[in-house]
Amino acid sequence: MSETVKFSYGGKDFELPIIEGTENEKAIDIAKLRAQTGLITIDPGFKNTGSTTSSITFLDGELGILRYRGYNIEELAEKSTFLEVAYLLIYGDLPTQHQYEKFTREITTHTLVHEDIKKILEGFPSNSHPMGVLSSLICSLTAFYPESLDPNRNEDAVNLSIVRLLAKMPTFAAWAFKNEVGHPVNYPDNSLDYCSNFLKMMFALPAEKYDVDPIVAKALDQLLILHADHEQNCSTSTVRIVGSSQASIFASISAGINALWGPLHGGANQAVIEMLEQIKADGGDTKKFLDKAKDKNDPFRLMGFGHRVYKNFDPRAKIIKKAADDVLLKLGVKDPVLEIAKELEYAALNDQYFVERNLYPNVDFYSGIIYRALGIPTDMFTVLFAMGRLPGWIAQWKEMRHNGEPIGRPRQIYTGAVDKHYVSMNKRG
Repeated sequence: MSETVKFSYGGKDFELPIIEGTENEKAIDIAKLRAQTGLITIDPGFKNTGSTTSSITFLDGELGILRYRGYNIEELAEKSTFLEVAYLLIYGDLPTQHQYEKFTREITTHTLVHEDIKKILEGFPSNSHPMGVLSSLICSLTAFYPESLDPNRNEDAVNLSIVRLLAKMPTFAAWAFKNEVGHPVNYPDNSLDYCSNFLKMMFALPAEKYDVDPIVAKALDQLLILHADHEQNCSTSTVRIVGSSQASIFASISAGINALWGPLHGGANQAVIEMLEQIKADGGDTKKFLDKAKDKNDPFRLMGFGHRVYKNFDPRAKIIKKAADDVLLKLGVKDPVLEIAKELEYAALNDQYFVERNLYPNVDFYSGIIYRALGIPTDMFTVLFAMGRLPGWIAQWKEMRHNGEPIGRPRQIYTGAVDKHYVSMNKRG
């Protein structure tokens, strides 16, 4: 017999069913609560509310577990490529060799963008934030591919939109960077893999030879894998709720990019570098700032340590720490800001205060270090986050569509004025 929750209200007894996921997560199904009782629930920020059932990503913050479609993140980061993981998230299982070759070939075919998109790009001032540029260019794809507006198009047409998104995202991201620095854009080089192509579009200069460092390309590939999905977070929920209105996939992903843009969501690795810059400007005394972080009366906050969801450790941080070490060693970067980062890392891993509170360096700490070492400006960090999160957004949009989920429409409890009567302006004085 399935479990239920029983409660009394208004002199009547009610029962609500318990549903259980494949990882033994349990939830009270309140889908019929209002119809049966006239009541709704209040849950600011939806911290205790499951908006959907999903078979894409499992996350256990207490145990430090992250799995995509049942595969542990540690194994995927070590053995897979970003495009292989993208296929896994979007289509439900790892591709065969034939499927992978076909998938990568299709993406390579669509990396080029319409020349008119350059005109849109040229309309942005060079001081435009690259996230605003990126979200606008992604949304513009609806105009270039108006068939994407049809919610009833067949699966082949949907898959073509998905391939176009994955293919053009690195081009748009690199062009947003080139717009910021005032350089001419680079076109895709389809002889290169996904990450190497992006790095070349980002950093190659006219009349200069540019060779992609394989260690750097691998580190970036791993970072994208680690960011590829993370359950029902702010931007993912945004993609699903916008998509629930049958908006195009391009408009839905653009909305997700804008949600990620917020400093409370995708800006964490940027905040890490800004904190390190603050410590450097103050003389570089890490002990002083570690002491400030321990002082409950001091507003200073140590960025990049601990995690909102992971209560013991972030499984992604262990993976990317090695990549960060490899990149710093390979590039031989001499940067006082990165030296401060290494001092903070050592202190946090060995200081009893931080150890007892599980304030370990998280994935944002190490990704910020890698991006800094590569010479990527801080306002581009979130763009790379969006590039990594794209397969997860697509998978979530696709699942929402496949499940036939209703349009998102949260309820509210009204707390405003009651029963006011209109008085004409000439009587209001």
